[in-house]
Amino acid sequence: MLSPHRRKDGEEANSDFSTQRKIERRGLMPANSNLWVLLGLGIAGILIVARKLKRVVKEDFGAFVERFELLPPPQPAPPKAPHPLTGLTFAVADVFNIEGYVTGFGNPDWARTHEVATHTSSLVATLIDGGATCVGKTVIDDMAFSLSGENKYFGTPTNPKSPERIPGGCSSGSAVAVAGGIVDFALGMDTVGGVRVPGAFCGILGFRPSHSILNNGVLHVSPSLDAPGLFAKDPSVLHRAAHVLLKLPYADVRPPRRVIIADDYFQLMKISSRRITQVVTKTVEVLFGKQSLSHANVGEYLASKVSSLKKFQVGAVNGDSKISSLTSLASAMRLLHKYEFRINYENWINSVKPTIAPCVSDNLSAPEENGILINCCQTARSEVQLAIHSLLKDDGILVLPTVSGPPPKLNSKELLSEDYQRRLLNLSAIASMSGCCQITIPLGFHEKLPASVSFIARHGGDRFLLDTVKTIYSNLQDQADIVVKSSSQSISVSKEESAEIAKEKGNNAYKEKQWQKAINLYTEAIKLNGKNATYYSNRAAAYLELGSYMQAEADCSTVINLDKKNVKAFLRRGTAREMLGYYKEAIEDFRYALVLEPTNKTANSAVNRLKKFIP
Repeated sequence: MLSPHRRKDGEEANSDFSTQRKIERRGLMPANSNLWVLLGLGIAGILIVARKLKRVVKEDFGAFVERFELLPPPQPAPPKAPHPLTGLTFAVADVFNIEGYVTGFGNPDWARTHEVATHTSSLVATLIDGGATCVGKTVIDDMAFSLSGENKYFGTPTNPKSPERIPGGCSSGSAVAVAGGIVDFALGMDTVGGVRVPGAFCGILGFRPSHSILNNGVLHVSPSLDAPGLFAKDPSVLHRAAHVLLKLPYADVRPPRRVIIADDYFQLMKISSRRITQVVTKTVEVLFGKQSLSHANVGEYLASKVSSLKKFQVGAVNGDSKISSLTSLASAMRLLHKYEFRINYENWINSVKPTIAPCVSDNLSAPEENGILINCCQTARSEVQLAIHSLLKDDGILVLPTVSGPPPKLNSKELLSEDYQRRLLNLSAIASMSGCCQITIPLGFHEKLPASVSFIARHGGDRFLLDTVKTIYSNLQDQADIVVKSSSQSISVSKEESAEIAKEKGNNAYKEKQWQKAINLYTEAIKLNGKNATYYSNRAAAYLELGSYMQAEADCSTVINLDKKNVKAFLRRGTAREMLGYYKEAIEDFRYALVLEPTNKTANSAVNRLKKFIP
């Protein structure tokens, strides 16, 4: 089923051709062939630019596949209350059935080979019965599989907050329709981030409810992970729509007693997380008191609680289970996502031979998943849900980034990079795998691009989470404005903050084994703040990797002068001195490390090894 926007593109193309024919008929083409080519290229360039501009200023931002109007039932007679969603409009992603329309699934071949729906999704019907008017179906990624928001068949919806950047997927059209002010709220599908990610990239609220068995009338992507989600600009609208959709009772609002900032998740960000955590911290302190705030290393917590994740431990650095448990959780999610998608759609793809996006075809061409590992994925889901419930209980909120940074540019290489995908899926996995509810909350802009944060509550804590976000939202925006204004009043960020940014970049380079790049970044941090022992210690570690033992020894000596209880500095200086042949000095460093940390295995092993070289 062709969208009116695709037909308009065709009309523009015919018009362009007619314009060229008129020029030819009027004899305005130069006789000189070179000039003719230059003129043709100039016209083509103008038309291309014009089309790009037209794409940006489309009334609906390219969000819709189909426009229609489904009206709510008449209002009840007084004294009964009017419908709760009266006066609101909404759109639905093209995975929800609407009677009389084909559910297109983001793919023309799917639409071509399927009949019109005979029933409307109960989720859509619930919202209409609640008083809202449905105005159309929105664009999704091909077969709702990816997170970019790009669709080569219907066009990528334009991100109203940043037209040159992706809107995020899979529910890109629904997010864009809300961000562009076309509708009050919209339905989307969130499997591995399909509502949360576009919510963050488009600067609006994105709500993934607790996982449950979906009603009929929805195209599943991965039933174990799928959750129908909601977008809205206004937290009150989100609150109303979610209560109707999930049939939640209204009750007294309970403030959170614990707000836990997930420090290791914030370390996944590619930009400084200080502004976001500062906004959250100040807001929580004002509304709920300092005693409600705490910090946690979620990776370390999951490593101790979820034994099944050991089956998926990949990407660990030096066996660090704190790091690998986050990656393991994402790996289990990806495996389950691909497996269930394959089970649902492989037969149709093999029989129809449709044109599909590379991310979909690559999934089907990959080796089939191990049945034992799939069972481990399901075990991990149950264990993670119990672990998060134990962490948050009925009155806790977990705070983490929704995405690692600003939306990537359209058609950029970053979208395909392993680092971008790893960070994005690591952040999305905790709610998808635990079935917990999560809301993406916009926090203004960072360098003119949308910024956000996420709140998570336990599975089944949807009403508590919605109430908390409604209560805290305006204060978060006020604090975000204060932070932005205070930053703009400064000519530049402080040297200390710049040093921290350089250090974080150095840490990323170190993790990617780019030793010299890491050294350069740590050196930059040291120039900005020469009294921070961590910068010298980190640079020493990079020098050791390059075999620059004298430089490593010098850096470690500086660290020890600044912090005489820095165990890592003694271990690294001992290693450097051993490699330089200074065995006596090396063993002294390792022995001192044992004084500070008697159970340190590395130091103990080094002492025993070096005894052989000292008379």
